[in-house]
Amino acid sequence: MASEQPVTLKDLTILGKENLPSGGGFMILPSQLGYFDLLRLELVLEEREVIYVVKKGAALHPLLRAHLERDSVHAMEFTPGETEVSAYRHAMADAAKSGAVIIYLPSEAAAMTSPLSTVPGTKLEFLLKAEIPVLPMHVHRRQDTALPIERRYSDAEAIFNFGRLLEGAEVNLASYQECLFLLSEQSICECPALDLSLGYALIQGFKKHGTRNSVVDGKDEKVLRFDKVFATALALSQVVKRETQKERVGIILPPGLGGLICNVAVVMAGKIPVNLNFTAGRAAIESSIRRGEIDRFLTADIFVRKMQSFPWPPSKQLILIERLLPKMKFQIAKWLVLSKVLPSVVLAALLGISKKGGRKEALLLFTSGSSGEPKGVALTHRNLISNVMQFGSRLGMKSNDSILGCLPLFHSFGCTVTLWFPIIYGLHLVTYPTPLEVKKLAQLIEKYRVTLMISTPTFLRSYLRGVNREALASIKLCVTGAEKLPSTVADAFETRFGIRVLEGYGLTETSPASNLNLPDPDPLGDEDSGYSWLPSHRQGSVGHVVPGMAVRITNPENDQPVPLHQSGMIWFKGPNVFEGYLNDPKRTADVLQDGWFRTGDIGRVDLDGFLYIEGRLSRFSKIAGEMVPHETVEEALVKAMGLENETARKIAVVGVPDIDKGEALILLTSMPGGPEHQEILDLRYRLLDKGMPPLWIPKKMIRVSDIPVLASGKLDVQNCEKIARASAGV
Repeated sequence: MASEQPVTLKDLTILGKENLPSGGGFMILPSQLGYFDLLRLELVLEEREVIYVVKKGAALHPLLRAHLERDSVHAMEFTPGETEVSAYRHAMADAAKSGAVIIYLPSEAAAMTSPLSTVPGTKLEFLLKAEIPVLPMHVHRRQDTALPIERRYSDAEAIFNFGRLLEGAEVNLASYQECLFLLSEQSICECPALDLSLGYALIQGFKKHGTRNSVVDGKDEKVLRFDKVFATALALSQVVKRETQKERVGIILPPGLGGLICNVAVVMAGKIPVNLNFTAGRAAIESSIRRGEIDRFLTADIFVRKMQSFPWPPSKQLILIERLLPKMKFQIAKWLVLSKVLPSVVLAALLGISKKGGRKEALLLFTSGSSGEPKGVALTHRNLISNVMQFGSRLGMKSNDSILGCLPLFHSFGCTVTLWFPIIYGLHLVTYPTPLEVKKLAQLIEKYRVTLMISTPTFLRSYLRGVNREALASIKLCVTGAEKLPSTVADAFETRFGIRVLEGYGLTETSPASNLNLPDPDPLGDEDSGYSWLPSHRQGSVGHVVPGMAVRITNPENDQPVPLHQSGMIWFKGPNVFEGYLNDPKRTADVLQDGWFRTGDIGRVDLDGFLYIEGRLSRFSKIAGEMVPHETVEEALVKAMGLENETARKIAVVGVPDIDKGEALILLTSMPGGPEHQEILDLRYRLLDKGMPPLWIPKKMIRVSDIPVLASGKLDVQNCEKIARASAGV
């Protein structure tokens, strides 16, 4: 029988064992704990007296239930509820005083892949009311986050990570959650895949998925299998090697087969791709080229002709792929054969690709510049591999799934999620050069049965005009990022297409995915079955953090720590967090402290671990000493102005200097109307009637032809502020 098999600590990695108190009673509160985990935990605790605590009627694995019923095992059952708290507290306190180690056994739970914990927040709150020392324990099963290109891990291969002992006032849910986030971050950093170079991971991905997955170029609907994409990129990589001695190579192309091949070719040449933002202003583009020290650029004739306003370098610096590739049929055929017959390690050696990448730069991106000059974000191999692992393990997509790739490649989501992720995970990729032509995109989604759609609220609004419900019937998951998802957009999209839009969150500096909502899991039984049920999305939040990310909240005024459940500055730590801005130590020091990244966003975490973004610090105004969030004001204005059903952004709120109160709010609107002075007065009365504080109401209205937005769909805060300042004369 399975229960009679000898249990050893083989295949178990133990972190934080020094945090296990040598004496005195305490409670171990694990993130999850299966039967064999429990047996190995008993070995770790050696001869300590153990008392198990379990919720009455909890659904437990049959072997675990049988273990608890043995005469030599001491177990206590409890029923959460106000009347039971006192009795539970006394029983736990008495056990702790006797020096026992109390272990809470979580019931089996319905949850989406890779949750931080399988214990609901309300249950954690109840357990912590015992007010005895608590030792947080994170259990990480390696197979839960393993990349498809890794070897298959067994159920036994796991990491036990013990946190610091929480005592006294620290025995609360916010402190426990913060500790668990840190333990998760430490555990995932132990994953050997994080040492891989991006190039080696791509070689493994192409070899594993080469004949099974393909890329569709939506422009001409050409379909190319992964193995042929790889062979073409390998042939082109030899040209890239010959053409430049610099370490970085520019790519000036929209999403498509060409953009994918060029990015892979640059990586296979041992170089660093830099996808340039061709929608940015001349000064920003020239600054990016200069700071990136780029002397060769991969692009196409047709794109050069189309983007005439782009500050194109001399033609001798351009590598025009559509002139080269038709002449390289022999080289492509040769690399197709070599890529199939040579093992990954031999092919990598032939190409000069190191197996390990670590903290070396793998990709250079420039921030969108939505609130200032674009910054060069140098992402390492470790950053990219970890984010593919984190994002992929949460999504749980299969090899027959397909992803729509239409976000710009210079946009961090477009780069990681529609370049590296599908190759390493083995998903079909359907590309199109722009997210704006939604009727064509809808045709591609319908024809190629796209299941994963990554977009922004701005682009989603366009689908609400003239796209049939049936066209998006194949979509299993639609995730938005880049900007706050208005409930009006989410509701309208669900009404029209029957698809609940789920908000995610990320930054270029986090490679980019840090959070996402997912569809809720199906219950494992009815309310009385004893199973736990963990929600995977919560309206208004940006979801749970991806595995291996730690979160902390500080006071934005002085960076002093505050509880996770209190609003403040959001900080992230994890292997996907970048290590600094390109040649910019000052701005790097402003946002990085001991591996923690100061996001610039204000938010909080709730009792189930969902993160809420309440605004960007740059989108707050300090008016008469009070912090006023622009996005909250915008939400109220949308309702007051009757714009709930508008599919395009019609308003924006920005702050300008004000002599009397420090700052004043200005409303930009593209809505036609009467005299601006009278209209802002009417709006003021409507907002006051709704209970809005007077300080939060815009002082002035400015009419514009269109609200400025960036190519990524984000509000162009910088240009909005310029318009407001010019009009206000500041």
